[in-house]
Amino acid sequence: MKHHQYNPDFKFVKAPVDFNKYTDRSLLQYCLGATMYMPGTKDFAQAIVDKKYPGLTSMVMCFEDACKEEDVPAAEINSVHVLETLGQKVDNGELAYEDIPLIFFRVRSVDQFKHFSSMLKPEHVKFITGFNFPKFNDLCARDYMEHLVELNKKFGEVIYGMPIIEDARVAFKETRVSELMAIKKVMDDYKDLILNVRVGGTDFSSCFGVRRGINYTIYDVMTVRDCLMDILNFFTRNNDYTVSGPVWEYFRVNKRMKFEDLPKVDIQDTLLKRAPVVNDAVDGLMRELILDQANGFMGKTCIHPTHLNYINGMLAVTQDEYNDAYQILHTSGGVIKGSKGMNEIKPHTNWATKIMMRAEAYGVIESEKSYLELFGV
Repeated sequence: MKHHQYNPDFKFVKAPVDFNKYTDRSLLQYCLGATMYMPGTKDFAQAIVDKKYPGLTSMVMCFEDACKEEDVPAAEINSVHVLETLGQKVDNGELAYEDIPLIFFRVRSVDQFKHFSSMLKPEHVKFITGFNFPKFNDLCARDYMEHLVELNKKFGEVIYGMPIIEDARVAFKETRVSELMAIKKVMDDYKDLILNVRVGGTDFSSCFGVRRGINYTIYDVMTVRDCLMDILNFFTRNNDYTVSGPVWEYFRVNKRMKFEDLPKVDIQDTLLKRAPVVNDAVDGLMRELILDQANGFMGKTCIHPTHLNYINGMLAVTQDEYNDAYQILHTSGGVIKGSKGMNEIKPHTNWATKIMMRAEAYGVIESEKSYLELFGV
């Protein structure tokens, strides 16, 4: 896998690297980017073989919210079929292993996790990067992680977990801090198997009977914003974990989502001033992505393929950011002049480390004006 294959002719200052499930966790946790969810009932194997979505680098087949309870048995059978089909296509040379996105399964419960995993064979597991654990809380967290350890031992493969923090025990202030402390204690015990922490913006919104509109971001919904900020506070200290941003619910597909005359704009400045770029659905997504990155989220849950290019594209690093990060990580201390301001070496080290990881995963582009060209739409 490599990011930005939807735009193979784009000229990077520094091109993104290849990655797969065996890439070192320290980098792989930054590679998820736009992780697209789909129902476990969807036979997605042929779309992978045909490279229908060249921007797709990580995906989740869901047995939970995207799947009716009565459809779970069919979804499990279909998911095994997808894995077997991918294996057959690789074996007969129709598909290269490096062209298969990182595949995860969002289980419904600990029991369903155990049931589905009992259906897996060793030949399936090399195509599975991990499992998503919904409503991950103090009541179920250790059970999920203990079974994940058992699977790693059983198959002798690396299989990661992605906890999803999204339930009322975190949403409501009176239980939030104690719950996050308990969750983090479990996660720290199994840190090598935690690839990413995901958050449920829609579930948090549901707790308060709210839903963000197309013309504002999740950060404008104050009750949900507070939940998200506390999660970041607990899990992104000193770059302990990467945390993915919540899903953007809106998409609008024009017959031709193309820039007829490519505008030369500073994309952050343009979006934050609410000047139109693509359409309100895409502009809203990009505006929220800017705020995601400013607050420390890394990547984003995705529900529609039209979002892939924008989410992954905006994770590319500008040359100014890269130069500053390199300077910070290669200077012993003090304060020195950077590209656009002053670089304080020790305070900016964690930021610089994240920038260098993003540069590896998503590449380095010339400037903010290069983003629209990179999107390739």
